[in-house]
Formats: sequence, C-alpha cells, structure tokens
Amino acid sequence: MTACAPLAVPMVAVQQSSQPAYDSGEALAKGTLFPGLDLPFMDYVATGGAENGPQAELMALDFVLQELALYLDTHPEDTEAFKTWKNFVSLAEKGRKRYVELYGPVTRRETAGCRSWVWTEDPWPWDNGGKAGKS
Repeated sequence: MTACAPLAVPMVAVQQSSQPAYDSGEALAKGTLFPGLDLPFMDYVATGGAENGPQAELMALDFVLQELALYLDTHPEDTEAFKTWKNFVSLAEKGRKRYVELYGPVTRRETAGCRSWVWTEDPWPWDNGGKAGKS
C-alpha cells in the first residue's frame, strides 16, 4: 500500500457583509468591491492605473456588477445587495447606451444599431473618436 501525503486544509475568507465601502472606480483598482476581501497578494498593493473617462466608467460598473453577482451567489437572501445589484444594472445599461451613442460599438452585438458592419472600422471603441458608423 502506498503512503498518501497529508491533506491540506485550505483557509477561505468568509464574507460577512454586503455593504461595499469602495466606490466603483476604487473597487476596480483594488480588485474587489468589499474591503474584507481586499487581501494583497504577496504584499502587492494595487495603485489603480485605470484612467478616468467613459470607458473606465463602463469597466468599473461591469466590475461592480460581477462582484455583486458573486456575492449574491453565496448570499441569495440578501435583499439589500440584490437591490444594489439592480440599481447598478440600470446604471450600466444607461452608461453603455450613452457610450455607444458617443463613441460607437463596444461589442459586435452593438453594431445592430449601425448603418453597416463597422466592427473593424476606426476609431476603435477605446480610441478617442466619434460615432463610428452611427447613422
């Protein structure tokens, strides 16, 4: 009979509260919406780096939605967090719509509102430009 290595006992941080303390931009820079889960990897401290602007705003909103969805997967009874998630869904939808109107499509799906297939035309969504292909 072969000997087995001793089993490891993992330690996982348990999230206690749904009350996020970081705003969406800071959450994106830190990698979490919840301060209790802000655990630096090997003493690495994120300093941000995401530029302020329309694209950074969309990224931050999408990040917050993902964080809240992960939280709700483990805390489905938290009605306050679910209300917050619904509010951020609304903000993200409005922000994405405004961004597409000003700068053009971000994803291929958004080309449905364009006069032609403009996915590969300049300017790219992250470039400083106008309404790519919008009628």
